[in-house]
Amino acid sequence: MSDLHYFKSEWVQKSDERLTVDVCIYGGTSAGVSAAVTVARAGKSVVILNPAKAVGGLTTGGLGETDFGRKHVIGGFSREFYRAAGKHYGLEEEFKFEPHVASAVFEAMLKEHQIDVRPCQFIDRAETQGGRIIAVTMLGGLRVEASVFIDATYEGDLLAKAGVSYFVGREDNSVYGETLSGVQVTKTHQFSHPVDPYVKPGDSASGLLPYIVNEDLNKSIGKGDKRVQAYCFRMCMTNDPSLRIAWEKPEGYDPAQYVLAARWFAGEKDDYNDLLSSTRPEWNPRKFDKFPNKTPGGFRKTDTNNHGPISSDFIGANHEWPDGSYERREEIFQAHVTYQKGYYWFMANSPEIPERYRAVYNEWGLPNDEFDDTNHWPHALYVREARRMVGDYVITEHDCRGVRVPTDVIGMGSYGMDSHNCSRFVTIGDDGKARVLNDGDVQVHGFPPYGVPYRCITPKRTECTNLLVPTCVSSSHIAYGSARMEPVFMVLGQSAATAACMAIDAKSSVQDVPYGKLRERLLAAGQVLENTGG
Repeated sequence: MSDLHYFKSEWVQKSDERLTVDVCIYGGTSAGVSAAVTVARAGKSVVILNPAKAVGGLTTGGLGETDFGRKHVIGGFSREFYRAAGKHYGLEEEFKFEPHVASAVFEAMLKEHQIDVRPCQFIDRAETQGGRIIAVTMLGGLRVEASVFIDATYEGDLLAKAGVSYFVGREDNSVYGETLSGVQVTKTHQFSHPVDPYVKPGDSASGLLPYIVNEDLNKSIGKGDKRVQAYCFRMCMTNDPSLRIAWEKPEGYDPAQYVLAARWFAGEKDDYNDLLSSTRPEWNPRKFDKFPNKTPGGFRKTDTNNHGPISSDFIGANHEWPDGSYERREEIFQAHVTYQKGYYWFMANSPEIPERYRAVYNEWGLPNDEFDDTNHWPHALYVREARRMVGDYVITEHDCRGVRVPTDVIGMGSYGMDSHNCSRFVTIGDDGKARVLNDGDVQVHGFPPYGVPYRCITPKRTECTNLLVPTCVSSSHIAYGSARMEPVFMVLGQSAATAACMAIDAKSSVQDVPYGKLRERLLAAGQVLENTGG
């Protein structure tokens, strides 16, 4: 029986347990694990309340081709993790790894420090008094009191329950004086030749294909909205015949979801150039990123991500996720499973897809030695962006570009400003015909590492004085596109936990933790707080 779900009512276990700890962490993501280990090493009590069954978030959920930017600014616990992954392969460190390897590393760390991890815990409410969180109660009734709380979820569910300000979507460029937030229609991951948006080509009366909005967003460049960049599952695939499970047509398969793909591939072959790689004798789709590691028996696996104008990203289907109920998120989760399974089956079997693509997709499949509990499909939906806290310091495009430099750095970001598409829309070409375009993809790289300040993981003092947020940091949409990488989350998780322990010792608010002393402790723990390597 597969447990491929975000939320099931059967997972909620009734409990009248009352627990008291020094630090309560909501979310068993990589940031949550990093924070918990840091707290335990400081000699304080900690619990992880994890909505998921598995720990590690995307790091254990299929994202094995780490988006690291500049390695030299990854330190502390984060670097420790990648060294532990490397040890498995007989290497000093490794940033490309199989999901079960990442899971084993995290599980060993949690076991070593005897960390209490409670799976399938969904927050029901946060009790606040005098600007502090007193306790959190889970759906089943478990109540946890703590001195400091850490929200390490990708959604920011604890911060929202605590009444902390947040934003969902894309700010207007005018809000922070940026150039890359709001609506963006670029050439990357775009339909480069005309593709008709209507159910019946050329017939607007037939209606639009699924998830296409009848609004010409070319006229709204830079304008803010509530759209969220697309989600998908990061796929561990294999072409090893002894491991490969062939693609299956999913229950609920909807052919209408793949009409755009069929029409795209019916275009001129020259337009495929950005989708194909000639690193192998035959054409091979891009973003089938292969792991270079070799075990004695050898293995052939990937971290496969979205690429091109239509791929594994389910564009437009996730906008309700950030503020959605658990039940609504489960519906969205299952829709993403069905869409992505259907996409791979379509690419492998549809005669509308060029044979060389069908041949390659048929060569790959799910590995039978990964994700045993979820029928070998990744357990974690890639929630690239959801809520983002609004604190006293909001990192923006100006921080990423080095125009603004904070004085309270607790970690470094170094990946490019990266946003996936947020929507599809109709526009009229010069020939007077309607065509579909994607909106939201931004890929801006080439700037040096930049500092992430302590103030972007602390709420406003007037809102909450004992909460730290290392994942849904205070950031604009486009800056979050750089900061949202797993190595950074682990760095910020460690820094948040260090600050939490200092606040407990001093009996102070998290906002009053003295940065000078925090910096000393972070540097002593191996964190990298300034760029010395270009």
